Amino acid sequence: MKTICLYFQIHQPFRLKRYRFFDIGSDHYYYDDFSNEDIIRRIATRTLLPANAMLLDLIKEYKGKFRIAFSISGIVLEQLEIYVPEAIDGFKELAKTGSVEFIAETYNHSLASMKDPEEFHNQVKAHSDKIHLLFGQTPEVFRNTELIYSDDIAQLVSEMGYKAMLVEGAKHVLGWKSPNYLYASAASPNLKLLVRNMKYSDDISFRFSNYDWSEYPLVSDKLINWIASAPESEQIINIWMNYEVLGSLQPYETGIFEFFKAIPRFALAKGIGFSLPSEVAKVLKPAGELAVPYPCSWAGEEKDISPWMGNRLQQEAISKLYGIGERVRMTRDRRIRQDWNYLQASDHFNFMSTKLFPGPSVYSPYENAYDAFNNYMNVLSDFSDRVNGQFPANIENEELNALLTTILNQEKEIKRLKKELDAVTARISASKENQASEEVSVTTLHT
Repeated sequence: MKTICLYFQIHQPFRLKRYRFFDIGSDHYYYDDFSNEDIIRRIATRTLLPANAMLLDLIKEYKGKFRIAFSISGIVLEQLEIYVPEAIDGFKELAKTGSVEFIAETYNHSLASMKDPEEFHNQVKAHSDKIHLLFGQTPEVFRNTELIYSDDIAQLVSEMGYKAMLVEGAKHVLGWKSPNYLYASAASPNLKLLVRNMKYSDDISFRFSNYDWSEYPLVSDKLINWIASAPESEQIINIWMNYEVLGSLQPYETGIFEFFKAIPRFALAKGIGFSLPSEVAKVLKPAGELAVPYPCSWAGEEKDISPWMGNRLQQEAISKLYGIGERVRMTRDRRIRQDWNYLQASDHFNFMSTKLFPGPSVYSPYENAYDAFNNYMNVLSDFSDRVNGQFPANIENEELNALLTTILNQEKEIKRLKKELDAVTARISASKENQASEEVSVTTLHT
């Protein structure tokens, strides 16, 4: 029996305000609050609120047979908690149905998997904790930022205990193989790989309202007939998209909501079911292994990492950022740790792409890649100064580690002594109470 694995990604960065060279050292707040609130509210109105309601209705209508998965970055969850808490409530209602799975990713939607393994591990744990706190689920499947994947990343993910991971069905990854099977990582055979079906996913995401597309219009029964006509051995169809396809990238008037409403009806009529990623990984056996020595992603035609690390501007910014990672992890300053999280969002480096954004774009808040680079580096300069103010750059990391170890040992000793003091205080208090009780008893006896 064929099954559809339907998954949506949700992410928005904290966008930076215009930060000039002369602001360095005097202004430590980096974010464009007006733009961030405006964008997240607009997306919530067009996509999150109506789409959540629609999916909840479909799950109830088909009594749990319609199943979907989400990955939601930690920093967009923070924005929703601040500006649109009703969207969080909508996801909680979906979680209660048991037909929705939340997938792990990096908390900051970052590139840490390629630059800083320790930071990568910390972010994945922080994201998993956030998902459990809000939705009561502990993610079992991992999805890296922008589906970035390689053999090295597979080993990191496997070491963290995940049994399955989502990857892009790029041609240079699959070769002659079909994306409609479950695979295993060649580097970590215990890690199962679910592969995105690029054709069906992109047909919906990018070609749905394109009048010039040869298959226009795409209607639900046409999509389901395509899936049904695939070889019987191809049991899983992974259709993965940005959630903003519903109402934002494809506006409501294109009929995108009606299209999704009809999918389960036609699919179930054809004997095609719906499964969550963790269910697929548990039920199906890998049809083979995939070896991916160089990182791939789901972005652009090349499906590589060039949208974030393809030019010297991006490489310089990423190198400077992760060059201070060890010092940031030593600090206890909550503002520094928070800024560190927000500055790692992959979007900041994506805006520096000379391939994607050679000039003004509706997707980038900057005039061009160089404008994005200058603004980010001004912010990073101020941030680095704040970090170096706590841990000067002329002190080697070994010295800092030794200092941190001393501080932690002192804290442990203080806690131990405090426990002893509390125990002694409790014993003295109990002794005084017993003595007072005995005095009362003696007085009563004499009376």
